Amino acid sequence: MAELEDFDGCRGHLWGIAYRIMGTASDADDAVQEAWLRWQRVDRGEVADARGFLTTVVSRICYDLLGSARARRETYVGQWLPEPLLSGHGSGPSPEDRVTLDESVGLALLTVLERLTPAERTAFVLHDVFAVPFPEIAEVVGRTPDAVRQLASRARRRVQEQAPKRSVDRAEHRRALDAFVAATLHGNLEDLMEVLDPEVVWRADGGGLIAAGPRPVEGAEKVARLVFGVMRRGDPRELDFRVLDVNGTPGLVVVDPRGEKTGVYAFTVADGLITEVDAVLNPEKLRHLDL
Repeated sequence: MAELEDFDGCRGHLWGIAYRIMGTASDADDAVQEAWLRWQRVDRGEVADARGFLTTVVSRICYDLLGSARARRETYVGQWLPEPLLSGHGSGPSPEDRVTLDESVGLALLTVLERLTPAERTAFVLHDVFAVPFPEIAEVVGRTPDAVRQLASRARRRVQEQAPKRSVDRAEHRRALDAFVAATLHGNLEDLMEVLDPEVVWRADGGGLIAAGPRPVEGAEKVARLVFGVMRRGDPRELDFRVLDVNGTPGLVVVDPRGEKTGVYAFTVADGLITEVDAVLNPEKLRHLDL
């Protein structure tokens, strides 16, 4: 079973690439499964480097899938957000086993990657995150190495311009999150606004299945009133607020009294204030989470 051992040794690496390119756990699972099927049909005697070979295979699968996925997302009801990962949770291997949860997998950054072309996104993920050489990326996207270098440079520039400023201090991030939860549970509007950046942005993905705004909400007062409006739909004291790592940084999972997942919330924090909130409410995007 050497073929299985070789593949399993690369599985986490492959899943990490697929998730960053596709933005969904379900698509990443499908891409890795397809890579395994193709690996079984390959003459291993002709493969000098299994990891490099499989990296190219899964990347090409994702690149081919990304075009149709983007077309579906253009007709998506409301705002589209990536599927979240919870540390230590999920079906199969935990996210820590499948993907290194660094800043390149944060929901805010993945949302920025959605604005890139499939070729730009693939080149950026492979080169800037996984240090894959340009000639190998060229095989994936069907361009010359020089063209791929330009793709990665253009993507990097756009990411630097559009990615939100974020704190690298985990304790600072957690303090802001704790203040958000306390103000929400106590219904204190002033306290909530104090922890929100004046230009905070709230994005919510309900997928047409759960009520969510069709566009981002901006501004501390508007976001604070939105939060309390959502809370007034039920008694917040009956909700279970679980602080878990969402894509590598502290976030919230809110569960109702019946044990159903009602939402996963990722936060971006800078200078002690919450600058962005990404609320994934679409139940179809939470099915891969096992709570």
